[in-house]
Amino acid sequence: MEINKEQTGFAYWKQIIVLLCSGWVTIWIYRSALSPIYPQINESLGGNISDTALGSIASFYFLGYVIMQIPAGFLVDKIGKKKVLIPGFVVFALAAFLISQASSITMIYTGSFLAGIGCGSFYGSAYSLTSQNIPKEKKSFSTAIVNSGSAVGSGFGMILSSFLVIQMKMPWQTMMYLSAFLIVCMTIAFSLIIRSNKDDVAFLEREAIAEVSEAPKEKVSLTTLFSLRMLFTYVLYFATCYAYYMTVTWLPNFLGTERGFEGVAIGFSSSLVAFASIPGALFFSRLADKYMHKKVTFIVILEILAALMLLVTVQATNATFLMIALILYGFLGKLAVEPIIISWLGENAPKVGVGTTLGVFNFFGMMSSVIAPTLTGSISDATGSKVMGFYIAIILLIGGTFLFLSFNARKAAE
Repeated sequence: MEINKEQTGFAYWKQIIVLLCSGWVTIWIYRSALSPIYPQINESLGGNISDTALGSIASFYFLGYVIMQIPAGFLVDKIGKKKVLIPGFVVFALAAFLISQASSITMIYTGSFLAGIGCGSFYGSAYSLTSQNIPKEKKSFSTAIVNSGSAVGSGFGMILSSFLVIQMKMPWQTMMYLSAFLIVCMTIAFSLIIRSNKDDVAFLEREAIAEVSEAPKEKVSLTTLFSLRMLFTYVLYFATCYAYYMTVTWLPNFLGTERGFEGVAIGFSSSLVAFASIPGALFFSRLADKYMHKKVTFIVILEILAALMLLVTVQATNATFLMIALILYGFLGKLAVEPIIISWLGENAPKVGVGTTLGVFNFFGMMSSVIAPTLTGSISDATGSKVMGFYIAIILLIGGTFLFLSFNARKAAE
């Protein structure tokens, strides 16, 4: 049984927004649940696990997630979004349960890798759904609402983990049981709400979108997938994600060891990036929907301003200026510009192979989540400071933005 507009009076595209936002909340509750409780995990495994080994839990997750991006995108185009999402989240739920039963760090690594594989089914499916179902004039704002789930989930994951495990002294496995329960709930929701491939094609035919209804019969070519326009967009997204994942991974440590923040001030200050991103994403995506032909301009301005705020963060010696820079980076950064980039990509990507294109796009972006934390850690070990890690992120942002702008400006002039 599937829920549709006739049964609920709630338009299908609106159901999709709520569903996918909830999906990101669930994913990010899992993603952020373990890092605050590494000491408890260490203690349960005998107390001899190094910080490097504990940090590798996240690396294994992101490795699985990155590996799955292109295959998942291809499968979305080949067999449909619903048939990719549901098995993926079943694997995700089993992985969270496996971690809850772990008796060794190797078992946790295995579960984390499988969780990444399972979550890897979400991105291509989610943004294929938004690309094909959300009205064009509402696409950027709607995507921003969907993306805000990641900030909400990240905050909830850290708060719940700290409260239940650290303050209430519950077993650390509690967070994995909770994650598994939420993942199962999302899997059921996917099965009830998302149209099957056959129903989706029938709907598109009724809406007279012939080119999309023919999509399953065509294949996207490598030439199109890696054209200069697409390639520079991938580079821009890699730079955007690099700055974000470097910041959310190392900012708490940077504030504590190099800027003199202590105790709860570290966690509060670090959370400003996530929470400031929600109004930023909603505000700028609304503007981008209103001025639809100015999306490249919005993207370029936001990327440059985000790079500037990171520079102020590194250079600031005054705590007040540093906090303002962090808030503005959240307001202007990845989660603010990402919906506009995805909306622009949906308008300029090939009309066939949307899932494959999104998979490649996110593959390049998420590669940064594997590289940035490790590279910044290595820089810190070698120099005793993470400042150079911030500078690399700033250079990448400016370089990626320049490439994206130069090509699109040339196209506009032709």
